[in-house]
Amino acid sequence: MAVRVQTEDFDVGAESRALQADAVGAIALFVGTVRGLSSDNGVTAMTLEHYPGMTESELERIEAEARARWPLEDVTIIHRVGRLEAGDQIVLVGAASAHRQAAFDAAQFIMDFLKTDAPFWKAEERGDETSWVDARESDDVARKRWTS
Repeated sequence: MAVRVQTEDFDVGAESRALQADAVGAIALFVGTVRGLSSDNGVTAMTLEHYPGMTESELERIEAEARARWPLEDVTIIHRVGRLEAGDQIVLVGAASAHRQAAFDAAQFIMDFLKTDAPFWKAEERGDETSWVDARESDDVARKRWTS
């Protein structure tokens, strides 16, 4: 198990290898990045803030819930904080299981709950302007499918 909140980048290959074990038949990885410049968002950087202690506790709670729902061999959740530029990695979720469906479902569950329940605050930079990111209705809808 690894739950980390950190400023430094992570190595996706190393994190994947750390999840490998004899009983593991599948590893599902999700890596989220700062969307770069595009015609619809124009984000050049993002700053992520969190509440130390509370954030790690919530990530551990989400991980425990995933382990209660699926037969997981291991889980990794890494979330970065601080100022990140377009293209930088923000989050890694890895779920290892004997079977692929459990790994897929657990990784998606964890990511859906990270987007709605984890105490992170995001400010996006667009040129000279900075604005806080509001919660998205689509994230709430994704989370609800796991509670019904």
